[in-house]
Amino acid sequence: MLRKQHEVLNMSTRLQNALSKRERQIMEVVYRRKSASVQDVLNEIPQPPSYSSIRALLNILENKGFLRHRKNGRKYIYTPTIPRKRAIYTSIKHMLQMYFNNSIEEAVGALIEVNHKSLTDEELDKLLVLIEKARKKDYA
Repeated sequence: MLRKQHEVLNMSTRLQNALSKRERQIMEVVYRRKSASVQDVLNEIPQPPSYSSIRALLNILENKGFLRHRKNGRKYIYTPTIPRKRAIYTSIKHMLQMYFNNSIEEAVGALIEVNHKSLTDEELDKLLVLIEKARKKDYA
């Protein structure tokens, strides 16, 4: 069990560091849909390359260990090998380390600064609730 957890963590770290922009776009489609065919990916990514290029990229992602496939009639359906939430947390940890010297305060400050004009009072209230939960160590 511990080895499996280590493999998943290692996979999510590689997800952040080892993918091209196009591969990350493809993974986003697969995560958003929970599973996707070549045509699904082709329909959802911006300025897509050819069908055969998408198929090749999906095969590369499978060979790297990020996707698996099952056959559904004549087409392959791809699903991620690591949960989206774990991939997101790994990406956030990486961003904190790389850009904010592990400072949550600096990261949140930057996010607010970038989006301060679009934040509603309701969103600001929700942020305050999250801060209070953190203050009380009330996260599960």
